[in-house]
Amino acid sequence: MTDTTLSRRHFITTALTAAGGFALGVGLAPAQAATLSARPWNDDASRAAGEINAWVVIEPDDTVIIRYGRAEMGQGSFTALPQILAEELECDWSKVKPEYASANRNFKENKVYGSLATGGSRAVRETGELVQQAGASARERLIAAAAKRWDVPASECTAAMSKVTHAPSGRAFRFGELAVEAAAIKLDKEPALKKPDQYKFIGRRLERLDAPLKINGTAKYGIDLEVPGMLRAAIIKSPVFGGTVKSVDESAVAGRRGVLRVVKLNNAVAVVADRYFRAQSALNALPIEWEVGAAGTTNSTQFRRAYLDALEQKGAEARHDGNVDAAMPTAAKVIEATYDVPIIAHAPMEPLNAIADVKADRVDVWVGTQNADAALLLAAQASGVKPENVYIHNTFSGGGFGRRLGPDEVAQAVAISKAVGKPVKLIWTREEEIRQGRYRTQAAIRFKAGFAADGTPIALDMRNAAGSSNPANVKDGLDPQTTQGLINTAYKLPNYRVVSILKNTHVPLGPWRAPGHNQNAFFMESFIDEMAHAAGKDPVALRRELLAHRPDFQQVLDVLVEKGDWGKPMPRGKGRGIAIHESYDSIVGMIAEVAVQNGEVKVERVVIACDCGTVVNPRGVENQLEGGMIYGLSAALFGEITVKDGRIEQGNFDTYPVVRYKDAPKTEVYISPTPGKRWGGVGEPGATMIQPAVTNAIFAATGKRLRSLPIRGQDLSGGA
Repeated sequence: MTDTTLSRRHFITTALTAAGGFALGVGLAPAQAATLSARPWNDDASRAAGEINAWVVIEPDDTVIIRYGRAEMGQGSFTALPQILAEELECDWSKVKPEYASANRNFKENKVYGSLATGGSRAVRETGELVQQAGASARERLIAAAAKRWDVPASECTAAMSKVTHAPSGRAFRFGELAVEAAAIKLDKEPALKKPDQYKFIGRRLERLDAPLKINGTAKYGIDLEVPGMLRAAIIKSPVFGGTVKSVDESAVAGRRGVLRVVKLNNAVAVVADRYFRAQSALNALPIEWEVGAAGTTNSTQFRRAYLDALEQKGAEARHDGNVDAAMPTAAKVIEATYDVPIIAHAPMEPLNAIADVKADRVDVWVGTQNADAALLLAAQASGVKPENVYIHNTFSGGGFGRRLGPDEVAQAVAISKAVGKPVKLIWTREEEIRQGRYRTQAAIRFKAGFAADGTPIALDMRNAAGSSNPANVKDGLDPQTTQGLINTAYKLPNYRVVSILKNTHVPLGPWRAPGHNQNAFFMESFIDEMAHAAGKDPVALRRELLAHRPDFQQVLDVLVEKGDWGKPMPRGKGRGIAIHESYDSIVGMIAEVAVQNGEVKVERVVIACDCGTVVNPRGVENQLEGGMIYGLSAALFGEITVKDGRIEQGNFDTYPVVRYKDAPKTEVYISPTPGKRWGGVGEPGATMIQPAVTNAIFAATGKRLRSLPIRGQDLSGGA
């Protein structure tokens, strides 16, 4: 009989969609799509014969290799950036084969690819114009090579569908026939880029190139890989951040089958074995004593109190328009409110892992990282090998959300490989992933707003306490990341002040999807709703009033109001909430519809409107906004990391839940770009608006104002 066992490598998908529909099977990319390798890294950093510039290689068979200088974690930029380059290159999309840019070459050639870090919705926003110029330059050099062969003016030649054609004679050369000559041509000046109204390929709804590989299971994530002769390692760090290894009783695992060595690092212990299960089982049985210090007595209750108390401390002014101190006493009405949010984890589906092979004069690392540049430098530091001899082979990543920007696993894997003298594959457990994160900061904020007699806001004052994830960014008591969304809000008031108080604990912090914005947008959009209620105004009306100077915001609000049924009555126990915010050069607004029954909330529908400027791939924008919304909804409903005795209490998805199908709302996305505006980021903004949209909807349904997250466990019975 035929084996019908379903596996990740061979399956047919049958599932209910979030909207309640029935889906059978999977749709693969069309036949004329570009191709992406399951192993999209190039082990050879040297230049190819048909390399026209660092971004473009054209092979004799017309294959167009486009280098990609970011990390693909499901956000779709492995499709979008080649799409931008192909627009200018005028190549046949079916001939395109993207691959990761080499971190080794980037180091050796003075950042020829720019930054290889992926975060802050920067892939298209920051690199788009760079690859667009690379495509235009390659096209003009191909045209120049053909014109030289024909001895005709380049102005008589055009490029299209991977051919250069001489219009008067009808002669043509394939790109592959011209590449080597084109590589040797130097242009007098770089060609001008196309204007948005000239785009033919940018703006098309393309399937993501990585989707078929991930659907059929052939895509190679770091956790899938093996290299010849490799060993396996399991690791545990001090359960209290900042702790160190005091003692290890290695005799407890001596003689275990397959166990080869215990490796002690300053703050961690690893077991190396021939199989991962044996390494992890031995590690679980290994008696380890940790030196944890005073941090071992801390807990979440102390932390929350400390952040709220910090609001009373002197801070640094991050922004001050007008004179808040003079305006507030003149107000006919004043309201105040305090909000706070807890630490939350990234929880990517694929735990951190890396393979390292350390030799005397070369280091190779296979890892799915958001920051190949940093991974290279960490590997060099941990191995003692010069950076120019370190090679990072970037794999697909099963989620990052900011966690893979700090590649802790790389330094660990390199240290272990160096200790045992063989290639080593290190895998973190899910528990290690959640308990050894670089978390979103805990934060608290106190608002004070003053109104004129007619309800017009005349002053808004806020004191914000949050932790800095990068002390190097702190200047004059300010870390701009902690006040993102507050210092650069689009709301316009005559008197406006932001005071920042930096507060850190022993818990390490890092960028969490839309850093700064993700908590501050919740704070701001929730309090704007409070201001509307206090002024007796509709929440949309007050936003329009404070955004009167921004027609792009008004346009997004128009779409939300129309598509989100704003103002239409809802049954008892149901409510609508709205939120709108600008981040990463994009404006995103959401309306959430919720039902509250027996103290439980169900998010039933979410309408998203976005102005992200010029859209590269509408399908990619929709995917990112939907995915970001679900990620942010997890934080709103469930996200909380707690500390007891200095240790993280959560360890897996049973204690750190995320949104599942039963929690997912019906979702609609509407893209409403401002004509001529350059592209904005969409990877981060979608995660920011769902939290205040939902809590504002809960207020509309119940009269209960939620000023802290997560929603789970809070009293939703109603009242202020």
